[in-house]
Amino acid sequence: MVTLYGIPNCDTVKKARVWLSEHGVEFTFHDFRKDGLDGATVESWCARMPWETLVNKRSTSWKKIDADVRENLSRDTVVALLVEYPTLIKRPVLDTPEQLEVGFNADLYQQIFAA
Repeated sequence: MVTLYGIPNCDTVKKARVWLSEHGVEFTFHDFRKDGLDGATVESWCARMPWETLVNKRSTSWKKIDADVRENLSRDTVVALLVEYPTLIKRPVLDTPEQLEVGFNADLYQQIFAA
């Protein structure tokens, strides 16, 4: 099962959704804001890729986080932070049975779904 995580008004998420639809890839869209996000999901992502890859340090949400929290962010604290502030996650997150990818790149999606 393919799940695309993000927020619907994000331009990069929109591009990924269009690409998947145009290429006939069946997927479920999971809206961080509407559907929420649980610790088990974020924990599984952190087990599959470096947690630093998931954190969008250029986001508006990142700038609103207390400086002390930002400076002391670690593997031990990142899950709770991302569950509380899911818009800190780089978007979109593409979760397939074989791999986990962050961001959208048409060439990479083509490689993933070329079967």
